[in-house]
Amino acid sequence: MRTFVVATDEGQLQEAAVELGISQQAVSKRVAALEKELGVRLFSRTARGIQLTSEGEAFLPHARALLAVADRAVESVRPGRRPLRVDVLGRRSVCASLVQEFHRQHPEIELEVVTLPNGTAATAAVRSGEIDAAFCATPTPPSDGLRTMRVDNEPLHLLVGLDHELADATELTPKDLVGHRIWIPGIVPGAEWGVYYEELATAFGLSIDAEGPNFGTEHMLDRIADTPSLATFFGTVIRLHRSEDLRLIPVRRPTPVYPHSLIWRADNAHPGLAGLRQRLAENWLSTRTDDVWTASWAR
Repeated sequence: MRTFVVATDEGQLQEAAVELGISQQAVSKRVAALEKELGVRLFSRTARGIQLTSEGEAFLPHARALLAVADRAVESVRPGRRPLRVDVLGRRSVCASLVQEFHRQHPEIELEVVTLPNGTAATAAVRSGEIDAAFCATPTPPSDGLRTMRVDNEPLHLLVGLDHELADATELTPKDLVGHRIWIPGIVPGAEWGVYYEELATAFGLSIDAEGPNFGTEHMLDRIADTPSLATFFGTVIRLHRSEDLRLIPVRRPTPVYPHSLIWRADNAHPGLAGLRQRLAENWLSTRTDDVWTASWAR
């Protein structure tokens, strides 16, 4: 397959032979063997060299992708290997905090932190080998070749403006929230967090309002502060800098927690991944608590 890609890029079998350091006859044999395996012709021969057939054009991007995965696999175990690539959902998320703690303990492991738009995109990137691991909720079991482990239960507090009816409470129970408008903007149907909030609303009779797109944290905080009838759930790990016009109230008996899991490919041999998984497992065992509620698929 590598010979096929190099031959395509060079445009001539002889030039491909030079690039690969083998004979032209060996190049021809490798291409012929691949064509026989696929049952199609990949090249047509011309006076100027070789030209991709329609089947060759269709096969080329997949061949490049497979070679890229193979190259990354080799790089992951070589000295001077690439950084460990991890998706953390958001730079201010609990997942980012977990990765930061891992980096403080293991500064020798080079990290590349990314933020993909959702769990679906992150899972696809893990599967393709674009990233090594990702944090997400997992309402369905991972597909073949992927592995997952729970790493955190993030407590959710109620966030309200100072004029909200519940603003003076020191703590609340889920029953106290019945009848109040809880705004979770931008829920995408079928997304893992949408599934979570749907089950939370059903369990306690809550009114979840997904009105409007999600314009980011600051926009949401402005709306909550300016609208006495609005409330939202807010992860406790995120620092709240707006204490002058917002209240963050603990919810207990039970505490709703959002389940975060790590997902990775079973065949990923990056040395840093094993260390990250071990650190997250230790954190999970040390921070588990009782009297919490989470979605049925995460229990």
